[in-house]
Amino acid sequence: MRHPTRLGIALTLALATAGCSTAAGGGFRADAGPGAGAVSVTSCGRQVSFTAPPRRAVALDQASTETLLELGLQDRMAGTANLKTKVPAPYVAAYAKVPVIAPKIATAEQLRAAAPDFVVAGSADLYTADRAGTREELEALQVPTFVSAVDCPGRNPAGATPFELLFSDYANLGELFGVRERAERLVADQRAAVAKAAENASKIPREADRPSVVYLYSVFNGMPYVAGGSGLPSEMSRIVGARNAFDDVDQDWPEVTWEEVARREPDFIVIGDLSERGRPGDSAAEKRAAMTGHPVISKLAAVRDGRILEVPGIELDPSVRSVHALGLLADGMKDLGHVR
Repeated sequence: MRHPTRLGIALTLALATAGCSTAAGGGFRADAGPGAGAVSVTSCGRQVSFTAPPRRAVALDQASTETLLELGLQDRMAGTANLKTKVPAPYVAAYAKVPVIAPKIATAEQLRAAAPDFVVAGSADLYTADRAGTREELEALQVPTFVSAVDCPGRNPAGATPFELLFSDYANLGELFGVRERAERLVADQRAAVAKAAENASKIPREADRPSVVYLYSVFNGMPYVAGGSGLPSEMSRIVGARNAFDDVDQDWPEVTWEEVARREPDFIVIGDLSERGRPGDSAAEKRAAMTGHPVISKLAAVRDGRILEVPGIELDPSVRSVHALGLLADGMKDLGHVR
């Protein structure tokens, strides 16, 4: 494969609109313009500073795109990339206003053409020399970069949960874009959703009584990919009063064997539906067929008795939509009789 050209000094002068000040300020007004002050936040160990709110932000993935849309920032976006599924109905009109600079992962050339003054990503691996360019390269060109706190291991406060890290993202982006009140409302709404999902956990006080769950993300070449202990589903399980059957595997989405799934004997199974992504084994129907057709898995009580929940697969990775999957999980546990 041809490696894309790395971002060079020839990046258009439009990038100069990004501020370089490291001075912290009290935040922009909602209608902030040049001279409204300065703000500075820390994103995964790097200082991100602006003297005026960004006007040409580019989101490198679906998670960051939908966060900016949720904050009502579509008119400040110069591009989006790497959409894995359709955006949900509430974002459709806003998303239509944003140029798609790349249907898949954006290259340095595609990012350069968008002339951004700010780049936002949900994961650090989008900032590499053969993708959008490293954070160092972009910042040398006076283009500040942001990485979600949920993909910043080793730099977060001890014990910080994935949802709290998402909330810190919303707050920091709200500061940088001068939409603090919108961000505060979003944090409050999602914090309330998490609290609601947690209401029934107290009804299962003993760890030994918590039902176990396997999260089936995909089936590729006949092999299951499940949620390990380092991904969001482990935290979701804890919140609703369940336990992830593969908590002992220190990966987000490890490949395992069907026989290992059977040995864990989950009380119920959560299927991540990724139908729109379109790869073999992505749809919920394909995953159900793989389980019912397997000589060992088909004999599991959870499969035999239909103790299977379906949620949008994209919502099992940290994003502004993850509280929706959390609510589906909490409600599903009630429907399956695990809580009263």
